Amino acid sequence: MSAPGPATTTSRGTASLVALCATLLLATLLQGPLVGLLDASTVRTGATVFVAICVQALPFLVLGTLLSGALAAWVSPAVLRRVLPARPALAVPVAGAAGLVLPGCECASVPVARRLIGQGVPEAAALAFLLAAPAINPVVLVATAVAFPDHPEMVGARLLGSAATAVGVGWIWTRVGRPGWIAARARRPPPDDGTPRWAVFSETVRHDVVDAGGFLVLGGLAAAAFTVLVPRSWVDGLAGHVVLAVAVMALLAVLLALCSEADAFVAASLSALPLLPRLVFLVVGPAVDVKLIALQAGTFGRAFALRFAPLTVVVAVSCAVLAGLLVFGGQGATG
Repeated sequence: MSAPGPATTTSRGTASLVALCATLLLATLLQGPLVGLLDASTVRTGATVFVAICVQALPFLVLGTLLSGALAAWVSPAVLRRVLPARPALAVPVAGAAGLVLPGCECASVPVARRLIGQGVPEAAALAFLLAAPAINPVVLVATAVAFPDHPEMVGARLLGSAATAVGVGWIWTRVGRPGWIAARARRPPPDDGTPRWAVFSETVRHDVVDAGGFLVLGGLAAAAFTVLVPRSWVDGLAGHVVLAVAVMALLAVLLALCSEADAFVAASLSALPLLPRLVFLVVGPAVDVKLIALQAGTFGRAFALRFAPLTVVVAVSCAVLAGLLVFGGQGATG
C-alpha cells in the first residue's frame, strides 16, 4: 500500500495551516458581528447540529484512519491474493467479504486495488474489494449503530446493500470489463521505495485524518444548513416523494464525499427524511463520490473512471433500494 509523498503532505499541511490562521484572524476581526449573528435561534440550532455531528463522528473517523494506516504499513495485499480463488466469479464474493476484516477508507482502498491487480488478482475481485473495504468494515457498522440507536435495522440494511453493491459490480465487471479500460501503468505495482513502516503508518494516518476531517466538516455544515435553511414544507414534500428523495440523497452522497466512518451521523441528522433515502446515501457514498472519481481516474485512467463510476452509481442505488425494501418494508419509505 502506498502513502502520500512528503512533498504532497507538506504542501497540503501548509495550506491547511494558512487556512486555519486566516479563519482565526477573520473570526477575531469580526468578533462583534459574529456574536450578534450567533444570537439568532436558527444559527444556534445549526451550530448544535454541526457540533453534534463532528463530536460523534470524530472518534470513529480517527479509529478508522488508524486501522487503515496500520494495514497500509504492515499488511501486504499479497495476503488477500493468496486466499482468493482463481476463478473471477468465485473470487469476487470472497474479495467482497474480505472488507469485513480488512477495513480501509475509500482513498486507501484505491492503491490497494491497484496493487492487487499488479499482483495478478482478477480485476473484478480487486474492484469488489475496493468497494467493500470502506463500506462494510466493523468500524463503519459500529458507527452506523451508534448514529441510529432507534433504528438498529439500519446496520443490517447498510451491510446488505453495500455488500451486494460490491459483489454486483464485481460480477458485472467480469462480463463487461475490458483489459484496455484500465491503464497499463495501473497493472504495474508501485515499487517499494524502502520507506520504514512506521513512517508509512504516520504519513497515511496524517493524510487520511486531514483529508477525511475536511470532508466531515463540509458534511456537518451541509447538514446544519439543511436543518435551518430548507423550509419544513420542502422537507415534508421531499419526504412524501420517495423516488425524488432517493435521487437527491444519492446526488448528495456523490457531491459531499464524506468518509464512510462519519457519514452515518450526517444521515442520522436528516431525521425528517424516511429511512430508505438515508440508506441510499450511506450505500452510495463509500462506493462513488467526486474525490473517488478523481482518484480512480488518476490511478486507473479516465477510460476506467468514465465507465466504472456510472455503473457503480446505478448498482449502488438499486442495491440500497432493494435492501431497504427487504429490511425496512414499507416503513423505510414513510419514516
